[in-house]
Amino acid sequence: MALKAAGLRVGDTHTERLVEDLTRTQIVQYAGASGDFNPVHTDELFAREVAGYPTVFAHGMLTMGITGRMLTDYVGDGRLTKYGARFTSQVWPGDTLDATVTITAVGDNFVELAVSTVNQDGVEVLKATAEARVD
Repeated sequence: MALKAAGLRVGDTHTERLVEDLTRTQIVQYAGASGDFNPVHTDELFAREVAGYPTVFAHGMLTMGITGRMLTDYVGDGRLTKYGARFTSQVWPGDTLDATVTITAVGDNFVELAVSTVNQDGVEVLKATAEARVD
């Protein structure tokens, strides 16, 4: 169902759980789907011993993608017209991610959105803006 401009107010929010207990399998599946096999995402020994990380971590675009899926579910299929994000912290195996969308502007045929995705500790891992068409 598409959003209706008449029912929207600046400051309205929508929060949704994106993933609970992100698995290494999900990270590797994303590597296969995206073609990004950087070993910091898929090779535990490389991530620790060569790159100096405590373990492998998720692709930023995986976080952006699952946040984007939530956005399209919220605004309606085919309604998202702009979406840009910054990756603000790493996402690790075992993380649980929640995203909150806040309406920042409402026009006759559009809505502007601010998006924040956080992990289970409240650390922001993605900060985004988006725009969508509304009826």
